[in-house]
Amino acid sequence: MIGMAREQRLAEIFVEVADSLVEDFDVIDLLHRLSTRCVELLDVSAAGILLADAHGELQIIAASDEHTRLLELFALQHDQGPCVECYRSGAQRTNIDLTRPETIVGWPNFTARARETGYVTTHAIPLRLRSRVVGALNLFQTTPHRLGADDIALAQALADVATIAILQQRTLEQSHVENSQLETALTSRILIEQVKGVLAERWSTSVDHAFQVFRSYARARRLRLTDLATRIISGDFDTADIPAPEPEQPADDRS
Repeated sequence: MIGMAREQRLAEIFVEVADSLVEDFDVIDLLHRLSTRCVELLDVSAAGILLADAHGELQIIAASDEHTRLLELFALQHDQGPCVECYRSGAQRTNIDLTRPETIVGWPNFTARARETGYVTTHAIPLRLRSRVVGALNLFQTTPHRLGADDIALAQALADVATIAILQQRTLEQSHVENSQLETALTSRILIEQVKGVLAERWSTSVDHAFQVFRSYARARRLRLTDLATRIISGDFDTADIPAPEPEQPADDRS
């Protein structure tokens, strides 16, 4: 997507985000949409948003898709990988060739898993506001083409929007509130992971398919993903009320 078409789509996306930033908005759903927009706008294969927990370890909070192998790849970066270095330094790590010997030596587990999953290039963009860094945006490519300066700037702009959504602007200077919001977001992701497993088992489908059906059901009824997940896990909501999905189409090799 180039030229005016991309500029128009970008404007639409920022309007979409602005409309979402209302009181008590669904941060998990918004971050999921931002990660899918990264794939759409930047011509990358996958994107994920990682947040640092109370111990400074990165945890996946949203991804452009929910394929198990991709989520495992993000999870590996709690202790090694470009996102760890990006988070610790606050600096972008872009156009990283995952086939280069020095990359393989530096991040052996990460690069092995990434290449098994089909990725040859990766990028890590800090989630930052002023001097605070709270996580990283991770992008993956299955082709070796480089992202140019304009694409990197756009990726940083999307990462900045994600940061604002997480911190809700007002809380930056209130570290105790900020930490609480980060932990709430991470807890929400854990609840949603549990619900994905419950629904996938109930419907005998993949967790990716289960998540899409769960998310569609919640959005159609203007329910926050976390609220619906909490009710399901607590037994306050009968999952039989969510219509069973159609049989899943054959998946590609990404999962």
